[in-house]
Amino acid sequence: MSLTPESLVNKSLELVSPPSTYLQLNKLIQDPDSAFDDISAVINTDPALATRLLKIVNSPFYGFPSQINTISRAITIIGTRELTHLVLATSVINAFRGIPASLIDMDDFWRHSFATAITAKLLAEECGQKATERFFIAGLLHNIGSLVLYQSLPELAGEAIRTAEFGHEVQFQAEQRIIGFDHTEVGYALARQWHLPHSLQEVARYHHRPSEAEDFPIDVAIVHVADILVSAVPFGHSGDNHVPPLDPAAWDLLALNELQMPLLLQQVGEQIDRLSSVMLTQDES
Repeated sequence: MSLTPESLVNKSLELVSPPSTYLQLNKLIQDPDSAFDDISAVINTDPALATRLLKIVNSPFYGFPSQINTISRAITIIGTRELTHLVLATSVINAFRGIPASLIDMDDFWRHSFATAITAKLLAEECGQKATERFFIAGLLHNIGSLVLYQSLPELAGEAIRTAEFGHEVQFQAEQRIIGFDHTEVGYALARQWHLPHSLQEVARYHHRPSEAEDFPIDVAIVHVADILVSAVPFGHSGDNHVPPLDPAAWDLLALNELQMPLLLQQVGEQIDRLSSVMLTQDES
């Protein structure tokens, strides 16, 4: 049987289970009869997760003036949807620990992801979008397919990284040539298997080809542009040492003011270290 994104993800699910707490919370959010107490109860069944979440919401990244000591209070302050997205983010970070440093520096990978998340949220605000926390999680998880490749096909993924670095192609093009598909297709397959929101599936699938987005073109365009800006600075990297090509149609769709970009990236620079430190040291006591 030939290797496909779907077969790779099915194999990987033996190593990486879907974030069950996130799926429970997402179901509760969709239920009009659920209450804050129901959501708190689900999170509190996992004391390590509850501790990580409280550490994050009490971090300088959020900068709340007083200590938040309970999950119920955290829900009141930042909202159920944002807290649920943080559950998903911490679950993914934990699920893919152990990728060897000889393949990729994971601090660099997550720094790129965090920077893309912050940039996407700021761009969404710049574009007048509502509920901008969804853009944060979309930016954070846009390269989730790369994690599957790094974990399940380390030799081929490493070859793609090296040939892209020393050649004249970006990493997803090298992946297509060497593996037969790229991290966007794997990310889409994983997001579907995990039953993540359709908007996150589209971002994973089309962030290098935003003009092909079907139902969430704004979400995909915002993460596409954020990825390009972050890669150009650069704030870390996801394995790719080249800046992926910008789709001019995505830029035009968002009607962004290029003169605002240096200030926006300065804001990213001010926030990235605070977010990286709290998200990547979450399991330390």
